This record gives sequence, C-alpha cells and structure tokens, in this order.
Amino acid sequence: MKIYTKTGDKGTTALFGGTRVPKHNIRIDSYGTVDELNSYIGLIRDQDINPAYKDVLIIIQDRLFTVGAMLATPPEKAILKNGKERLNIPKIDDANVTLLETEMDTMNAELPPMTHFVLPGGHQTVSFCHIARCICRRAERLASELNEIEPLDPQTLIYLNRLSDYLFVLARKLSNDLHADEVKWIPEKH
Repeated sequence: MKIYTKTGDKGTTALFGGTRVPKHNIRIDSYGTVDELNSYIGLIRDQDINPAYKDVLIIIQDRLFTVGAMLATPPEKAILKNGKERLNIPKIDDANVTLLETEMDTMNAELPPMTHFVLPGGHQTVSFCHIARCICRRAERLASELNEIEPLDPQTLIYLNRLSDYLFVLARKLSNDLHADEVKWIPEKH
C-alpha cells in the first residue's frame, strides 16, 4: 500500500464513507487535533515515568483513535445500507470516562490540595503534559463547534473534557513524583 495517493493534492480529503471535504473542514480540524493530542501523549509515554501511567496512556491513545474515527465519520455515513454501523469498533462509553476519573482520584489522593492555579512547567515531562492538556482543550472546543453543526455522540465531548482534567492532574502528579517545583500563580497586587 502506497502512503501517497495524490487524491489530496487539490486541498480536499475523504471522510469515512467517501465524502470529500476541504482539508480545513471543521471535521478534519477536529480529528486532526485529536491526532496531534495522541502524538503528544505518546511523547509523555516515552518519558521516564511510572509504568502504571504508561499503561493508562496507551489505553488513552487507543481511545483517541476511536474518537478520531468517530469524528471522521459524518452522521449520514455512519450507518451502511445493510443497517450495520460503518465503524466496527467499540465506542467511547461510561467505562472509558470512569477510568479517567478513577485515575484522577488516585493521583489526587497523593497530592497536596490545590489552592492556586499553577504555572505550566517545572520539568520537561510536566511541560509535555501541559501541552497535551492544551491540545486536548482545543480538540474539545473544535468537537463542540462541530457538535453544533452535526451532532456527535455525547460521550465524545465528555471524554475529551475529562481527558483534559486527567492530563492536568497527571502533570501535577508528575511534578510531585519528579520533585519538580510547582509554581503557584499568585496575581501581583497593584
């Protein structure tokens, strides 16, 4: 299979189901941002961190492929003529969201209470987490915008929202594990 098809040379690409759209289409931007997020999560996973975090991150990466596939499928193409779903993959469900919440609760139990916003940084690995969190928020904003145009499975938005929270808590936990400074944002008084 060749990687290059030349079908996108004029600025269009195909969604699942064959519909061609401009590469700047909100649907393409949405799943492209999820792909970018997935790459950053891979970068976090490549760091010298607790193997248990790596295990969860690989599950998240798998789920992000599902999110991307769901975003790449327009609603009118989701069901085939024979009545079967085009995407023969497990959908995002409550268990996926619960995993993130459980992991956050576990990490938070070992962290000091948060009393202020925190400035991103303190260690390269922590910074990667904060970048992934920001990309996740962008993916969520794009998916939310797409949802106003063509409704999405509600679990997609819930998952992206919870994932950005998870990445924030993971950044805090990694700061703690790596003995990195967690700099509180304390606004200057005028």
